Amino acid sequence: MSASLFKFTILQKDKGSSARIGELQTPHGSIKTPAFVPVGTLASVKGLTPQALYEMGSQIVLSNTYHLHLRPHEDVIEKMGGLGKFMGWDGPTMTDSGGYQVFSLGAALKKVTFKDASGRKLNKFSKSVFLNTADVVPLLSSVTQTTEERQKRKLKSALVNDDGVWFYSHLNGDKEWFDAEKSVKIQEKLGADLIVAFDDHESPLWDYDTTKLSLERTSRWAMTSLETQKRKDQLMYGVVHGGRFDELRTFSAKFTNKYFNAIAIGGSYTSKEVFLQMISSCMPFFDEEKPRHLLGIGEIEDVFEAVSRGMDFFDCVAPTRKARHGSLFIHPNNGGRKQNSFTLHITNQKFETDANPIDPGCSCYVCQKFTRSYIHHLFSVNELLAYQLATYHNLFFITSLMEKIRESIGEGSFHLLKSEWLSLQ
Repeated sequence: MSASLFKFTILQKDKGSSARIGELQTPHGSIKTPAFVPVGTLASVKGLTPQALYEMGSQIVLSNTYHLHLRPHEDVIEKMGGLGKFMGWDGPTMTDSGGYQVFSLGAALKKVTFKDASGRKLNKFSKSVFLNTADVVPLLSSVTQTTEERQKRKLKSALVNDDGVWFYSHLNGDKEWFDAEKSVKIQEKLGADLIVAFDDHESPLWDYDTTKLSLERTSRWAMTSLETQKRKDQLMYGVVHGGRFDELRTFSAKFTNKYFNAIAIGGSYTSKEVFLQMISSCMPFFDEEKPRHLLGIGEIEDVFEAVSRGMDFFDCVAPTRKARHGSLFIHPNNGGRKQNSFTLHITNQKFETDANPIDPGCSCYVCQKFTRSYIHHLFSVNELLAYQLATYHNLFFITSLMEKIRESIGEGSFHLLKSEWLSLQ
């Protein structure tokens, strides 16, 4: 990590868990951790201006390498001054490697020998991967949705080999090649502060030998990513994989920690229990002074559990996607539970004449100005304002929650805050 451009400092540790407060300095500002990173796939957080993000306390925005490569193309963004300037955001930015989208939109495998209990064949991203139906939405909702979209549009599957991936654009079906070198060069042109090494996204269905081959591929691509990087003003995250196998996860954790100054955990998991065990098993092999990012995770329950295990960063489309479907965050005092993912569904008829704000006690602009009745109405008539207000509330809510988490760690009361949110059934 370049001492002059990037520095991660641990400010305080929780006495009762592995939770910690930190600060990551970047060329475009500092980020206080633990932090939630809003996802702006196409250089835009849907429905919100950068000014709105700034006002609600968002510290960084993540955009998608795959999608920006297809449109408007990295050359356009480079000519316009880089990602931050292009989108009018003055703070830190991050891009992923694009690999996840290559696989999820392409459904990386054509043939899978695994079957579910009914004998139906499963593909790499089948919903029935999960032992628990409740685990589908928080962990792989984006994948299952895009896979269904691919099937409806009859897009061709991606073809993975040891060098990279041939995939077919979800826009027009054009054949595209992605490998570690191309991913890094695209990210350098996009110019984000934080970037991610190209990785192979394993399936939780795979057996040990298949997962090992995938991990070996990810390790090779990681080294190529490092060798390709030329810019010194970008901090690259290596990605830990290994599926549900502790031995492979341990190897990947040690490998990533050895070669990278920032660590991300990726992959998919058969259950919440496996997911949490995977984080815990990796932690002993990470240097304390390196920032840790949990890719694609943003459900409130998962954030609390991961923070308590020592994770620093989270990104996920869940808050914004939920908002667009009328699923709005609420505090435990107002009916939020693990069972309902701390949300109410504003489209329910019972809210037609409800004069309360979305979440009584929430200090966001939406909750201060509008009633559940009004927002219910906006959704019922498909007004665009519905999506804007709902998205604002959800991102404000989780951003404010991260601030409360940081404060609780500093005050030594994180265990109380976690219990307040997760103990109610």
